[in-house]
Amino acid sequence: MTEADPSTPRKRSVMIAGHATSVSMEQAFWDQLTRLAEARGVSVNALVTEIDRARTSNLSSAIRVWVLREVARPADGA
Repeated sequence: MTEADPSTPRKRSVMIAGHATSVSMEQAFWDQLTRLAEARGVSVNALVTEIDRARTSNLSSAIRVWVLREVARPADGA
């Protein structure tokens, strides 16, 4: 079975404050968002809700930037 291209955008539904909305992002960002949610012990929906509360741009962009900042953060939290 061939793995999906990580640069291909993929639309998914997420729940924010009890409301469904769709978010389109590249598979690589979905993979990292899922990994980061698991590392925090929360669901992807809970993490997206947290990101949504602090965003000033569209949701997809806010998630991408948040993921990028998290993966760039040093492991020691500095």
